[in-house]
Amino acid sequence: MLIQHREITHPDVTALVLAAEDELFTRYPGTTRSPLDPHARFVVAYVLGRPVGCGAIVASGPGVGEIRRMYVMPAHRRAGVARRILAAIERRATAQGWDSIILETGVNQPEAIALYESSGYQRTEPYGRYIDNPYSVCFVKKLLRS
Repeated sequence: MLIQHREITHPDVTALVLAAEDELFTRYPGTTRSPLDPHARFVVAYVLGRPVGCGAIVASGPGVGEIRRMYVMPAHRRAGVARRILAAIERRATAQGWDSIILETGVNQPEAIALYESSGYQRTEPYGRYIDNPYSVCFVKKLLRS
């Protein structure tokens, strides 16, 4: 598996984000597509040269990054792809000098909740646009500096 930094306009990012949104539509009926943050910095996971997953980070506030658009294609789940994407994003956040990472997932994504909890993320109160969303589950993780 290879993890590569990709621009937001890269076709592999576009394809993976669309696939992620399609899946969210089935898990959360009534969901609509949302625009990508133009400042998001993506990583894409490749297996045998094919894109199989992605994730991004964007500045959320002073010293804080927010993970967005985490997704792994169903055929590649439970193989460590999401964990590798998450580690790459955390390295990027540390390199940016950020002290912590926040993220949001949903109650209908138990596998994502399990990933974040097993990766040292702690549940936190909903923030920003998620405050009144009953489906949101929010997390925070303090980053260790080396």
